[in-house]
Amino acid sequence: MGEPIRVALLGCGTVGSEVVRLMQSRADDLAARVGAPFELVGIAVRRPGRRRDLDVDEALFTTDAQALVARDDVDVVVEVIGGIEPARSLLVSALKAGKGVVTANKALLAEDGETLFAAAAAGGADLYFEASTAGAIPILRPLRESLAGDDVSRVMGIVNGTTNFILTRMHEQGMGFQEALDEATALGYAEADPTADVDGFDAAAKAAILAHLAFHTRVTAADVHREGITDVTAADVASAKQMGCVVKLLAIAQRDPRGVSVRVHPAMIPATHPLASVREAFNAVFVEAASAGELMFYGRGAGGGPTASAVLGDLVAVGRNVVSGARGPGESTYAELPVLPMDDVVTRYHISLDVADKPGVLAEVARTFSDHDVSIRTVRQEGHGDDAFLVVVTHVARDADLRAVVEELRRLDAVREVASVMRVEAEG
Repeated sequence: MGEPIRVALLGCGTVGSEVVRLMQSRADDLAARVGAPFELVGIAVRRPGRRRDLDVDEALFTTDAQALVARDDVDVVVEVIGGIEPARSLLVSALKAGKGVVTANKALLAEDGETLFAAAAAGGADLYFEASTAGAIPILRPLRESLAGDDVSRVMGIVNGTTNFILTRMHEQGMGFQEALDEATALGYAEADPTADVDGFDAAAKAAILAHLAFHTRVTAADVHREGITDVTAADVASAKQMGCVVKLLAIAQRDPRGVSVRVHPAMIPATHPLASVREAFNAVFVEAASAGELMFYGRGAGGGPTASAVLGDLVAVGRNVVSGARGPGESTYAELPVLPMDDVVTRYHISLDVADKPGVLAEVARTFSDHDVSIRTVRQEGHGDDAFLVVVTHVARDADLRAVVEELRRLDAVREVASVMRVEAEG
């Protein structure tokens, strides 16, 4: 056994506490796998006197995170406090000093990963972040390492458990959005303020990280087109069922000859697609690569245990590098592909129109689509008289063209309301 690898932990909430427990309960196995034991030398918290169900020396707790990171006897810093600051400053300091970093901070990586990677390069230090995306599911390391010799063309996933739980309830039990959200909150799947989840911010940060690794191109959260699920109705879900589809909040990163597109939005996917069967609060990421073909990674995307599992996996990787004097992979942005605007994204669409039930309406609607070079794949009428709806599904079209169609439809006298517009993904 080598000398102990000394670990500083920043944050001791749900995930941080579980990291401590796993480091203690699996100490012998971890040491055998790494070639040296881990030694926890300090835990930075905001409230050191808070009651915690941990068997640790109270002297390890400190409110001075900067002093803990700066200690000469620290080899690795594990960060699970989240947010941009002070996390960024603390991690930059650690990396520049040559200390390995393990972080679960998706917001920081998506907003300013460039700064962290630059600090890691300057200090010759490891930066690992598997826990930042999809909890226990190993997806970032496969993209970063296992598929490094392949050409990934598309990454599409369900990366937020709260929204997937809500949409599962809406699909299986016919609930409305608010009713399903209330149940998710009561069960602890949704925060008191669910904005980050239901408005797509959480998924957008993860989409940026996935795209960055998959396409060797720097992508930030600001590059991601984002729509949440608050406008998804029971009628949308029912209409998807009629088409043999399921509504999911998808994070999609795709490469084509023009560049890279990255987006988060609700979409209908065929019930036969592997992602359609992902229920409740589970996550899954579907990857398409030139040689490997189609791959799917599935599991629990959040929670103390799953996230701590990913943290420990990274900690073992960094620990092995400390023992061997090696270093893990750094940032790869050699491709420098342009990030395409949402206007240029091409996909199919499902549009529901509340229309007057009178002769000529269908022809007028069809002409509007044709005028903007959007081809109609199927059209059907639901209801009669004042309850008449037209449901149109298009062939692939540019997002900008579809938006122009919708704007013109809203001006037509025969169209009382454009009730919903939703993308249709993953169809053959």
